[in-house]
This record gives sequence, C-alpha cells and structure tokens, in this order.
Amino acid sequence: MSSEYLKLPRIGDERTILESFLEWQRTTLADKCAGLDAAQLRSRAAPRSTLSLLGLVRHLTEVERGWFQRTLALEDSPRVYSSDQDPDGDFDNVDDANVDEAFATWRRECERSRQIAAGHQLEDTGRQRNGTEVSLRWILVHMVEEYSRHNGHADLLRERIDGATGY
Repeated sequence: MSSEYLKLPRIGDERTILESFLEWQRTTLADKCAGLDAAQLRSRAAPRSTLSLLGLVRHLTEVERGWFQRTLALEDSPRVYSSDQDPDGDFDNVDDANVDEAFATWRRECERSRQIAAGHQLEDTGRQRNGTEVSLRWILVHMVEEYSRHNGHADLLRERIDGATGY
C-alpha cells in the first residue's frame, strides 16, 4: 500500500476527498512508470494490443485536457496525441514517442486541470461535445474512475515488465 494512500483524508468536505483521491490516482500512475526506461515504457501488453505504460500516460493527458479544458472550461484545446483521423494515436504511436516530452505534457495538463478546477464550484457545469451538461463534481468522480481503471492496467503492465506489484 502506497504512502500516498495512507495520507488520504478520512474525514473532510466532499471536494477535499474527491481531489485527494484524484491526486492519489495521478501519483499512482507516475509510480507505476517510475524507474523504467523508454523501451520498457513503450512495451505492449500482448501481441496485437497497443496498450503500454507510455500509451496510458499519453491517453490520460488527453483525458485531462478533454474533461477540464474542453468540457468544463469550454476552451478550444486540440487533442495532443490523437485526432479524428487517428483516434487511438495516444496508444498507437508510442514507438518513436519522446518519453520525457510525454511525461512533461501529462504533468502540465494535470496542473492545468487543477487550476481550472480551483476556479469552479462542484456544482458548476460544462458541456460535453454531444451537448450533455456535466458538473465539476461528476468530472472529478469520473476522473477517479478513469485513473483507477487505467492504473489497474498499469499494474499488470508493470508486473509483466519487471515483476513489481503494489505501491
């Protein structure tokens, strides 16, 4: 069990709890990738799959940008690694991807997400591409779910790479 988990508040207001769990999940992703070289970060889960730790970092960069910038802040923020023509570019195009750039971009997008969230109340809403209205509360819960699911993938990938489990 990670030391970050032990630091999670057990009592507090809703926002503090939600943001703490999201930060824990962000930290978990970074921990799953720590100490690996570029080839290991690019290695695929299994033949035919494009799933890799680097792909997860790039995907979660897109997720951060999409939910906080485009949906909540209604900014015109283009995708970083994928496009309408290449919707899975975040996962598919890691073979020559710059690892340091990908992690720096992910960290920058997480920080931008924090800034946007700080300027909103939990009840404030944004709009998805399909027009559905969603609150910051919903986005935070969804982000915890998104990271949790992908951190499960990351745990399996890391165990396959070097046997490391937990955190």
